[in-house]
Amino acid sequence: MLDAPLPGGIGLSHISAYTWQAVDGVCGGSPHIHLACTEAYVVTQGEGAVQTLTLDDGFTETPLAPGSLAWFTPGTVHRMVNGSGLRVTVLMQNSGLPEAGDAVFTFPPQVLDDPDAYAAAATLPGTAGPETDSAALGRRDLAVEGFLLLREALADGDTGALRAFHRAAARIVAPKVTAWRERWRHGALAAAERTGEQLDALAEGDPSHLAAAHAYAAGPTRRGGYGMCGRRDEYALAGTTLPYYGE
Repeated sequence: MLDAPLPGGIGLSHISAYTWQAVDGVCGGSPHIHLACTEAYVVTQGEGAVQTLTLDDGFTETPLAPGSLAWFTPGTVHRMVNGSGLRVTVLMQNSGLPEAGDAVFTFPPQVLDDPDAYAAAATLPGTAGPETDSAALGRRDLAVEGFLLLREALADGDTGALRAFHRAAARIVAPKVTAWRERWRHGALAAAERTGEQLDALAEGDPSHLAAAHAYAAGPTRRGGYGMCGRRDEYALAGTTLPYYGE
């Protein structure tokens, strides 16, 4: 693993959207939410959409095509929809936090309220093979079930279901926040603080940090991993973790 993080301590992966059709006839990924990280999609291939749920905007669907850029802040429930060969480069705030549990699936309330049931539904049995493929599909379908309940409630003007999901998601991640804080402190925060130190030095006419410059390059270290939205090509870079299989 390279010891130099990407700019700003971000995370990076490439997603090929799942082609599995859900109960509502839509092909795509597992709806979920991030509690502390903003996520961005840069579309590089194909067509599709991202469906989102928020308290302010309700349900929205944003078309995706090559060159599209879409991003969503913490609290946005999002679902990647595959139209035709959709491939997206994903930029994630706070590299390592999403894979460490910052993302919570929109499972139905009875699953969210039972820690053991949530862990069982979120966890994949491995990194490849028919059993893992089947588990990833089941996980997606369960998340879509909960997503459709939230969408229906918002369409009826009822924000209570989404607010309850927010509370459940916060309960699920609460035990992990201490570890997240360390990832953030050594990742995104450290990157911002280094910039501050460099600005202080430059204000004094001191260019000494420029003498420590290096160039880096990397390629994907794992292709076709099981992400929430689709199959992921991933990079082993500073601050990243293994894909989310469920901790």
